[in-house]
Order: sequence, then structure tokens, then C-alpha cells
Amino acid sequence: MNADITDILREWEFDSDNQIRIVQAEDGRQVLQVRQPMGIEQYELDGRPDGKKPFGQESVLDELEARLDHYRSSHGTEEGFSLNHEDFSALQGEGVLYYFRYLVLFQIGDFARTSRDTEHNLRLFSLVERFADRDDDRKEMLQYKPYVVRMNAIARAMISLHKEMKSAAEDILTNAISAIEDMRDIDTPAFQFERVRSLNYLKATLKQIHEKQDSPTDPLKVELEKAVDDEDYERAAELRDRIRDLEAETPPSSSEDVLPEE
Repeated sequence: MNADITDILREWEFDSDNQIRIVQAEDGRQVLQVRQPMGIEQYELDGRPDGKKPFGQESVLDELEARLDHYRSSHGTEEGFSLNHEDFSALQGEGVLYYFRYLVLFQIGDFARTSRDTEHNLRLFSLVERFADRDDDRKEMLQYKPYVVRMNAIARAMISLHKEMKSAAEDILTNAISAIEDMRDIDTPAFQFERVRSLNYLKATLKQIHEKQDSPTDPLKVELEKAVDDEDYERAAELRDRIRDLEAETPPSSSEDVLPEE
């Protein structure tokens, strides 16, 4: 195998306005690529970003959560379960991989996968917060929690806005603001900065959504979801027809317009 990637880099010259693409691998799966000034990064779109299966699991987080479940089953309690520094380092390294991927996913508007990846890191934070046996490890990770809560909330709110469910988006952002405000203080510059920045960003986004004109299809889409949940398919079909007719009469709007500048 030729290890020289000069031809690959020449084929995709660096351009700050064209850095991201999704391509099909030889086995048919899609992968996410990012062109950097000195090379190309490649991420799996699903599963762990580097494609590895630590301990035969989907992720290190899954492995350690499985160990917790086994401990709980064996002892009848979580008391005594702990994560050592090696466990923490493995989780921290994995969290960084997910962080790099969800930054790119957010940039291209893949809010479903952004929500999934930030949820992974929030589960990771929760495990460390509860069971890390070193306070320094706990502080090292949790100082970034306001930022991840914010990214998760924005992604989920955008998903709701794409469905024209404005009230659901507002609830998501309001809950995230409360969660960050209620966080126990961590005495690091990163935590103080991320808490203030995330609160400001979430409040600005909430304000823009609140001021955004309601779509006439919003209440119908809420009714549609309830009809589907209730398996009232005749009602659901009727609602879909009404929504389709209204959308044909209403100019489209972009949910991305509500995102404030960083």
C-alpha cells in the first residue's frame, strides 16, 4: 500500500468554505470527512467516531455503564462502585472524539446526530460526576458541562423547529437554562466562562424563537403526533392533508434564522 496521500490532498484542495463532505466508503457505509490545511480527518457517522469497539462494546461509556449495572445487580446497590483515573482517562478521550464530531455535525445542520453525540457526552459526565474517585477528575470534566448542555438543547430545539413545534423548542431551551443555572459551581475559568456564554446564547435563541411568527400548522402538527401515538390513523390522515394544504399556501421559513451569532 502506498502511504503517500499527496494525490488525495491534491484532489481536494483546502478551502475554508468547503471543508466538509460525506462520502461513501468501499463497503457502502457513509463517512464524514473534514479537510484541514495539512490533511483530512475522517469520522464514522454512527457508532464511535473512530470506528473502534472498545471491550467489544459500542463505546467505553457503554462498557462502564454495563459494569455499573453488573455491580448493582451483584451488590443490590451502587454504593462502593467507582471509576479510577484510568477509567476517567478512557472516558475523557472518548468524549473528545464525540466533541470533534458533533461540532462538524452541528455545522452541517445534522441536528439529530448532534443531539445523539451530545447526549452521549452528557451520560459520560453523569457517570464521572457520580462515581469518579478523584475530585480533580470530576472537576476536569464537569467544567465543560454548561457548553454540552447548551449544544444538546440547541440541537433538539432545532429538530422541534424543523417540525414547526415552536412551543416544544421553547420548553427545551427553558429547561436547559434552568439546568445550567442550577449547576453546582466549579471554580475554574472554563466553567465560569462556559456558564455565562451558554446562558447568554440560550436566552438569545429563546428570545428569537419567541418573537418568531407562529406557523398556522404548529397546532395541527401537535395534534398529528398525538393521533399517531393514539393509533388514530384516520384522524392522522385528515391532519396530514390539512397540514399539506396549509404548507402549500404558506411561504417556507428557515429554522436556522433563529440561531444567534456566537
